[in-house]
Amino acid sequence: MKTILKSTSLALLAILFIFSSCSNKQAGNAQMMSQVREYLVQEVSPKSITLYQNFPATLEGEQTVEIRPRVAGYIEKIFVDEGDYVKKGQVLFQLNANDIRAQVRSAEAQIKVAESQVATAKIELEKTEPLVEKNIISEFQLESVKTNLQSAEAQLAQAQANLANAKANLEYTMISSPTNGFIGTFPYRVGSLVSSSVTLPLTTVSNTASMRAYFSMNEKAFLQLIKNLEGATTAEKLANLPEVDLILPDQSVYAQKGKIEIASGIVDPQTGAINMRASFPNAEGNLRSGGSGNIRLPNYLEDVLLVPQPASYEIQGKHFVYVTNSENKVVNTEIQIIAGDLKDVFVVTSGLKAGDKIVVEGITTLRDGMEIKPKLAGEAVAQSNQPSNN
Repeated sequence: MKTILKSTSLALLAILFIFSSCSNKQAGNAQMMSQVREYLVQEVSPKSITLYQNFPATLEGEQTVEIRPRVAGYIEKIFVDEGDYVKKGQVLFQLNANDIRAQVRSAEAQIKVAESQVATAKIELEKTEPLVEKNIISEFQLESVKTNLQSAEAQLAQAQANLANAKANLEYTMISSPTNGFIGTFPYRVGSLVSSSVTLPLTTVSNTASMRAYFSMNEKAFLQLIKNLEGATTAEKLANLPEVDLILPDQSVYAQKGKIEIASGIVDPQTGAINMRASFPNAEGNLRSGGSGNIRLPNYLEDVLLVPQPASYEIQGKHFVYVTNSENKVVNTEIQIIAGDLKDVFVVTSGLKAGDKIVVEGITTLRDGMEIKPKLAGEAVAQSNQPSNN
């Protein structure tokens, strides 16, 4: 009887253990299910975007002329001031001309002497020719008279040249502007002795009706810039570039658009850069030679994929995102990007395709192959890029 009771008790204990095990297993499964976290995901789709690149630039007027004296003399008068706007032909400086006026008077006197000698030689020739015809004097004497006349005429020509040169030097004492533009600084003042050999010019005149902005970009960026442009030559491709902006030192955008005109045909072996030039209209004179700024180039991209920057992470220069698969598991995926000047998103060039769903929040808690509960986010990527002036 005791044996039967003992067997019955063992059987009941076994049944209770089985039920307890099943119950614990179900509770564990329920707990595991409750541990699958919800993550916000976003589906990537093609969009059009504009990227902007900034390049430091220096400004120069289309024509900057150094004003230098052509004759030596003391500065007697200065008719303009630094920074003035002047017109072509306007007098800027006057040099003391006393010595040159004396040279003019001397040259005029030399001409009178030479003219007198020519007249005397002509009279001598007129007297000699009849005598030769009558064989009173020899042909040799006639040739001598003709030679004297030629010598007198040569001396007259020399005197006339000296006078013209003296008068030109007298005109050079009045120094005028060769072009329209703005006056630079004055290293010399009234009373300074100047000449054509002085180190510094008297001043400069900058024609700034059109400003030229000089900048450079590396060879890779240049090739990307012109790669898809129409045209058989570089010049033709540059002509098809969109207009560019000039960002001024106060971070404001210059009101007039500019156009890239040329690119140097040589890559600088030291820097690997290509020098370029853009021009901007400057009728109001707001831009000055020697100024600086940034050239902002637009790059229009069509049908590209964009990902929010917080949805990616970087390891050793490589960028990654977590893509969800059909089993709601995340796959660590490397992407190639263009950062551009976008504040919140990257442009993806490879690694993703349209329709992929990426995790956009909490990626630091994810691991490759981890199961998640995806929650589809709304549109979180901007449709267009507003350029930054920085």
